Amino acid sequence: MKKAFQKYAIIWAIFFVVFNVICFVTPGKAAGMNKFGGAFWSGYVFISLAFIGQLACTWFAFKADSLQKLFYNLPLIRISYTGLVVMLIVGAVVMAVPNLPNWIGVIICLLIFAFYAIAVIKTSVASDAIENVDKKIKTQTFFIKSLTVDAESLMARAKDDTAKAACKKVYEVVRYSDPMSNDVIADTESQITLKFAAFSDAVQSGSNDISKLADELTILLNDRN
Repeated sequence: MKKAFQKYAIIWAIFFVVFNVICFVTPGKAAGMNKFGGAFWSGYVFISLAFIGQLACTWFAFKADSLQKLFYNLPLIRISYTGLVVMLIVGAVVMAVPNLPNWIGVIICLLIFAFYAIAVIKTSVASDAIENVDKKIKTQTFFIKSLTVDAESLMARAKDDTAKAACKKVYEVVRYSDPMSNDVIADTESQITLKFAAFSDAVQSGSNDISKLADELTILLNDRN
């Protein structure tokens, strides 16, 4: 992500240098008008601030702490490049031509910056909300996912056909259970955890209670569903 921003910063620097070259290398007088008046400097300052503001916003967009957030910010990066090109064209034209009002370029460049800044803020809020939802889903699906792995592992360790059949029965019920958990079924899931531990011990020790525990575990899982 840092390398990507560094490449963008190089492109931004090139555009900003081109803007400055056009501003100061083009003729200062045309048709009896001098472009280096007070309006020129105020326009130059505001357009430069718009360039700097856009760079800061892009740095914020690239400063994603995960690849997922960077993926959500990809449209912003495309908008940033477009805005940079438009700002260069508009800013350079109004600053290079003496008889053009500089305030036109200032307003257009500031509007581009404002639009981009708002887009960055909106995307940041949206990506944070989506990331929170993803974290919540991972937490809520952990119980069944973990239990599925344990049931599959236990099935591989079953010693005889009876134990294997019981383990497969439990595994199939767990595998097709609703993955989402919530507070309402917390007590049932606690019972399932305890019952599965007892079932696992029975399978590994070759107890006669394997089928009975498998049936009880299946009932609990169906109650949870």
